[in-house]
Amino acid sequence: MNEFKKFISKGNVIEMAVGLIMATYFGAIIKSLVNDILMPPIGKLLGGVDFSQMKYVIQPEIPESAEGIGDAIAEVAINYGIFINAIITFLIVAFAIFMVVKMYNKMKEKMEKKKEEVPAAPAEPTKEEILLTEIRDLLKK
Repeated sequence: MNEFKKFISKGNVIEMAVGLIMATYFGAIIKSLVNDILMPPIGKLLGGVDFSQMKYVIQPEIPESAEGIGDAIAEVAINYGIFINAIITFLIVAFAIFMVVKMYNKMKEKMEKKKEEVPAAPAEPTKEEILLTEIRDLLKK
């Protein structure tokens, strides 16, 4: 239980929750970008195709008969247009994450170079070195 309290108090849970929330809404924004901004012009260029409506119907919908005899049967279809939208959404998210990681790595490299450029303070001489220096100076006199 103490280990769990330490984990909670370090702030890792809060950071993880913030990351999850941000990722969820980032995904929603990208999905809207694909479905509402990118796909309509692409569909127009391809002859007025609405990707979200593209599907392969295996069994068409059968409405309930007028007399009420027989049940209605829902349409059975493979919605490959929605799948195409999901693939494009994934590619955009993957590219965005790639760019963020690339920028992070560049920033990290710059920080490491700056640390290397700062000259390290010369190490203090040991007691033996100080003693030897004093002896040398005495011998010179």
